Amino acid sequence: MTTPIYAVGDIHGQFDDMLAVLDRIKADGGADAQIVFLGDYVDRGAQSAKVVDLLCDAQRAGRPWVMLRGNHDRYFTRFLDQGAVRDSCSASGLHWLNPRLGGDKTLASYGVIADETAEIQPLRAQALAAVPQAHRDFLGALPHIHCAGDLVFVHAGIQPGVPLDQQSPDDLIWIRDPFLNDPRDHGPLIVHGHTALTAAQHYGNRVNLDGGAGYGRPLCAAVFEGRRCWELTAQGRVPLDPV
Repeated sequence: MTTPIYAVGDIHGQFDDMLAVLDRIKADGGADAQIVFLGDYVDRGAQSAKVVDLLCDAQRAGRPWVMLRGNHDRYFTRFLDQGAVRDSCSASGLHWLNPRLGGDKTLASYGVIADETAEIQPLRAQALAAVPQAHRDFLGALPHIHCAGDLVFVHAGIQPGVPLDQQSPDDLIWIRDPFLNDPRDHGPLIVHGHTALTAAQHYGNRVNLDGGAGYGRPLCAAVFEGRRCWELTAQGRVPLDPV
């Protein structure tokens, strides 16, 4: 019998939605269910610190959870480590504290209030004093990819045609085109987030679980048994079939 694997899309500081999804997973698969989180734990939502704290506690407790890195998690760690507020992989070039990216909400969840006009180094000093070292260690060590049988979990996607062990970390957390428009069979089914939709979608060669929680829409979660998958809703499993 295939062991179910659960996946949770981009959380973006939506702590209460995260708890609701975890309750659905527990009801479906039990307290020891295997879960893969697809990254983007922070930014835009109001409770990034609580999301990270819960994930850190779960990791310390040895829960069978895999937490992947998202591009917004990298924004946060690069700000803490280097004072960087932009990422060269971003097409928008926006400042991390711009409300569209939501770094201001992440800092506020740690009690640090700032916007794009703030002086970076004094602000970074405040953030370093406010963010627990355990959170920094956790975010800094997140992996970019997780392979499980016929499934590959990443934040954004893969570069089509490139072997998995040669994928660029930048692509794994940032790519859209050409991945989103590529209809070819990638071998394993790619499970990802990053590109916000209004609901989870199965495209045959990939499944996108970013339902737009960062924009106030429901947080998506799914369960996989081999390549078969279902979205987890308040009413239970709903088949997630290719469109």
